[in-house]
Amino acid sequence: MKKEKRYILTLDLGTTSVRAVLLDEKGTWVNMKQKEFQQFFPQKGWVEHDPEEILQALETVVNALFVDTAIEATQIAQVGITNQRETTVLWNKSTGDALYNAIVWQDKRTAAICEELKRADLEEHVKNTTGLVIDAYFSGSKIKWILDEVAGARALAEKDEVCFGTIDTWLMWKWSAGKIHATDYSNASRTMLFDIQKLTWDETLLSALKIPKSILPQVHPSINAFGEIHIGGQTFQVGGVAGDQQAALFGQCCFEAGSVKNTYGTGCFLLMNTGEVAQFSKFGMITTIAWGDGEKVVYALEGSVFIAGAAVQWLRDGLKLIDSAPDSEYYASKAGRDGVYVVPAFSGLGAPHWDMYARGAIFGLTRDTGKPELIRATLESMAYQSRDVLEAMKEDANLELKVLRVDGGAASNDLLMQFQADQMNIQVERPQNVESTALGAAYMAGISAGLWTMDELQQNRQIDRTFYPEMARENAENLYSGWKKALKRTLNWVEDE
Repeated sequence: MKKEKRYILTLDLGTTSVRAVLLDEKGTWVNMKQKEFQQFFPQKGWVEHDPEEILQALETVVNALFVDTAIEATQIAQVGITNQRETTVLWNKSTGDALYNAIVWQDKRTAAICEELKRADLEEHVKNTTGLVIDAYFSGSKIKWILDEVAGARALAEKDEVCFGTIDTWLMWKWSAGKIHATDYSNASRTMLFDIQKLTWDETLLSALKIPKSILPQVHPSINAFGEIHIGGQTFQVGGVAGDQQAALFGQCCFEAGSVKNTYGTGCFLLMNTGEVAQFSKFGMITTIAWGDGEKVVYALEGSVFIAGAAVQWLRDGLKLIDSAPDSEYYASKAGRDGVYVVPAFSGLGAPHWDMYARGAIFGLTRDTGKPELIRATLESMAYQSRDVLEAMKEDANLELKVLRVDGGAASNDLLMQFQADQMNIQVERPQNVESTALGAAYMAGISAGLWTMDELQQNRQIDRTFYPEMARENAENLYSGWKKALKRTLNWVEDE
């Protein structure tokens, strides 16, 4: 009898869209379907999603994927899930209804709650326990806001009638009819509530934020048998779960300590594998769990840039300067003079600055500044912000990096990748498939299914192009000095509001 071909299905739950991706048993990309969903901005600094819309969009793309490929659900060996991290959903355990819209990782409404934690002298405890800094970025303060501000939410939680989850948890709970209330180490490590060395929820922080422990999910290794979910009447086994940036690190095969990747997505996220040791930063990086496989836990240093591809989306949707994201490379190539800087601090600044009160700005405008210059400056901001992070990371790790592995949508932009190599003065290595986030979750699920090993994944990795530094160092440094000058003037912009 001929052996039936097996596949891995990845559910990629991003910040602006969801995707269903199919890989075959050799790890080859077969097909992908994508659907955007709505972004809500009810007040200045607030960002929300409709969690039900995310599920509906995902079901749509999964169904479309099966129709397009004519593959049967029974041929799916395992499902991998990767998700936007920190985004927070609370729901009624009895009805399954969300108590409020999902509060997105970019949302800044909980800055005041974070200031309360700082006044309570919890900064060192947060860093030493969770590896994080106190910031509205993470889930903990978002949970407290919903419990405090949504009518009846806290009373329900005290009666054990509420569940919390990031988007991976929400999906598994809904699609298992409430049988799975779980997440993985990488997502738990982004809540600002999880002890990343003891691998338990931290009682001190739960108490400080008045969050009942009963609402929290079980935490498992990233490569793990999470259980059954049901999509469109079909049953699937979940074998791998990871936050999007940790999944991208895995998808780039950064399995060795010291290997580094940068993902150019809605935000920009630079991660360095530090092995089985949680290395704590002195220079504004955060320490996070990269993944766990049931035998060991792997840690990473991370620098998070909040706005990267989202700035290109702003050029398209807000300013109407381009029709599609790829247009940005064409217009940027037509730009004339240097000296224009866009600082896209729309949601404050992440690593290494950690300023919730910074806001976006444009500097260096002259009468001859036009559309190409604005577009190029927006693209260059991704490279400058990534360099800020890498410079701090090199100080923490005390090593000189030679190669940066890149992925995400904007990694396909040759102009940006060349400028990144010029700014960082290192090789920038782009794989043939830049969708490392989806690949990482698929690779984890495939390991669970016994389809491949980490060694095999490393050996099969293929490079599309390597970018080498070309710009004169003096010119690169002068440009970077201008960036630092522009960035400095955006700090603490709304502190007194």
